[in-house]
This record gives sequence, C-alpha cells and structure tokens, in this order.
Amino acid sequence: MKKIALALILSIITYFIAGLTFNPQHSILISLIVLLVTLWTNEALPLGVVSLFPIILFPSFDILTTNQTTQNYSNSIIFLFLGGFMIAIATQKTQLHEYLSNKLLSLFPHTIKGILFSLAITSAFLSSLISNTTTALLLIPIAAYLTEDTNIRMRMVLAIAYGASIGGIMTPIGTPPNLILLGFMEQHSMEAIPFIKWIFITAPLSLLMLIIIPFVLSLGVKDSKLDVKIEEKGNLTVDQKRLLYILGSLIVVLVVNSKIEPYYSGLGLNEKGILLSYGLLMFMPKIGFLTWEDTKKIPYEIIFLFGAGFSIAAAFSSTGLAGEIANYLLVLTNLPTILIIIIVASLVTFTTEVTSNTALISIVLPIIYSLSQVTHIDTTLILFIATICASYAFMLPIATPPNAIALSSGAVRVKDMAKFGFVFNILGIILITITALVYWQFYL
Repeated sequence: MKKIALALILSIITYFIAGLTFNPQHSILISLIVLLVTLWTNEALPLGVVSLFPIILFPSFDILTTNQTTQNYSNSIIFLFLGGFMIAIATQKTQLHEYLSNKLLSLFPHTIKGILFSLAITSAFLSSLISNTTTALLLIPIAAYLTEDTNIRMRMVLAIAYGASIGGIMTPIGTPPNLILLGFMEQHSMEAIPFIKWIFITAPLSLLMLIIIPFVLSLGVKDSKLDVKIEEKGNLTVDQKRLLYILGSLIVVLVVNSKIEPYYSGLGLNEKGILLSYGLLMFMPKIGFLTWEDTKKIPYEIIFLFGAGFSIAAAFSSTGLAGEIANYLLVLTNLPTILIIIIVASLVTFTTEVTSNTALISIVLPIIYSLSQVTHIDTTLILFIATICASYAFMLPIATPPNAIALSSGAVRVKDMAKFGFVFNILGIILITITALVYWQFYL
C-alpha cells in the first residue's frame, strides 16, 4: 500500500505543478501518466493490471471515451508481437535456442564480459537486417538459458534488448520509427535518405554504443570464466531443422519485403501480417510445433502494456497536448544549435519512456518539423535526431519492443531496467549530440 500511496502522492503533486503551465485537462493527463509510470516502476501492482488502468482512468477524467481507449489495445502492431511470441515459444519448445546458444558462444570467450559483448553484437547485427522485435524474441531465450545466476542473467537479457535497439537504427528497416521518418519526409517532399547512406551515417554511433553498453553492464561483477550451460548437443533434431528452415524463410521474406528506396520497392506485404502468419503457422499439423495449451505462455501483460502506450499517445493527440507542447518549444528558436539538439534529444528520449516509440515518433515528427521551420537548424538533421532518440530509450519496458520483451522473460525487473537505462539514456543523448554536430550535419 505504501508504494500505491507514493504513486498517488506524486500524481497529485504533478497535477498542481503542471497546472501552473497547462490547462486542467492537460494537467490531469500528465498527472495520470506519472501515476502509471510510478506504478510500473515500483511494481506496486502487477504490470498487466496497471496497463489496464487507462481504460478506467481516461474515460473517468474525460480524456478519452471508453471506446477510444480500448481500441488502442487491438492496435495492429500488437498482432506483430503476438506472432513473434508464438515463434519464440516454438523456439523454446523445440530447444532450438539451446543449440544456437552453443554455436554462438563457441565464437567468444566464456567470460562474463565476453558473453555480454557477443550477445549485444549478435543482437545488433540481426536487428539491422530484420525487426529488432523479432531479434529480441529469438535471442532472449538463449540468455535466459545460459546461467542460473539471476544477476548475470539479467545483464545478459539487457545486453540483447539494448543491442537490438542499437542495431535497429543502423538501417531503415531495423525499427518502425525509421520507416515512419522516411514516410514523413516523402509526404513533405524532402529528399529521402538512401539505404547505404543511412548505414554510413548511423554506423559510428552504433559502434560506440556497442562498445559502451556491454562494458557498463559488465561492471559490478567479477569478469571470471562463466560456468555457462554449454553441452554438446550433436546434430539438429528433425523438429529443430524444420523450425530453423521456417525461421530462415521468415528472415528472407522480411528482408525481401523491405523497401529500399529508390532502388527497390519491396513486396508491399504488411510486416505485422507476415509475423502473425508465421506465428499461426506454428500450430499447423506436421509443420508447426504448438498446441493451444502452449498459448498460456504468451505474456499477455506485455500486450496490455503496449495497449496502454498507444492509449497515452492517442490522449496526447486528442486533447491537444501535443500541439500545446509544440507551442512551448517555439522558445527554442533563438538558441544555439547544440542546445536545440540536446533539448530535442532529451525530450524525445525521456518522453518515449512512457509510450511506444512507434506511436510517439508519429506525434513528435510534426512538432519537430514545425519547430525547424522557424529555427536555423537543418530540418532533416533535427528530424533524424528525434527518430534515433525514439529508439534509444532504455529505461522502461513500454519505451521499445526489445525492452518489453526483456521484461516478459522474467529475468529483468523494471527497477533493474530503470537503473541501467537511465545511465544509457544520458550516454545516448551525449553521443547523439556529438555525432550530430561533428558528423551528421555535414552528410544529411
């Protein structure tokens, strides 16, 4: 009860502070978000329970109607997660993750630091080619299997989740915000960023983050040889081979389906439909591996979590809070470039923590675009910075899909993610600001 009382007190204080600047409805919305974030963070109530609160709170305080709120819990991206979870459960059921972990770890030193680097690098590489969501779903079961030490397991899961976010920005297809940016630029007749140029621009930042994050995660534990569960598994079983072929075909379909403007228009298939189709394929007789009983392992609390995130984003738009924030940001117009970048990067990074990065970037890009029209900063540069920062939010599970999947593994608590994530948020803002000033502004 003390934790619930703390959340209520912080929410009430936030309401009165926000009331000094915002109107009553906006102040209520901001205070409700503080309430939800506090309850998510201090684990006063189960994650899934807190994630359903917007269905009650938003209509009660006249933020959104019940129908407007509940429709966010069936957002199409949620079905991408559902398909991914089914594939992940099949991977665990066939023990394919154990086989893959043996092959992966044989390439790196079996010290804690070596394994953290290997997991983060592998995750980042795969996320640059396919969805960072899919990458996290496939790799996190490996980390959960490697050791019984809960502290080390937590760090391994975070290394994969953070590696997926780092790698997701390396190509236009790595994460949804990248594609949203390209679509926004096309709508406003801005010159698109070619695929190869995107990689060229983002690679230095990603490499720096891949050096720093595993290193920081390794601090506080003795870097001794880790007694990981590595056993000689022999050849793949029939089921493992079949699942591996299915996963291989999924990767091929996702890559071939990806649009690489102006060189390749892709297949035009919906990625959410692709992943859900492959998830349902796991139940097909003689092809799949799952029964309906296996669906009990789906972490439905994570689905509710993203429904809450989309509800928050919808509330920002419908109440006009997003536009109000844009008006306040106009005071930045006469600031030096470095301060504008730091402020925008900080706002996007920490705001993303309380809602889906995909939903947030759809709201933020129009705000940032309007701001750039009355400042001296390059429009493409500031939009690009905002998009990257939307993926570099490491504190809370609702911020990015890999964060949510890490939490669903059971190896990571919200407070663990918040502790490491705050440090990485600050490091990300600093590195993005430096990279933008010394590199991006000359090539974008």
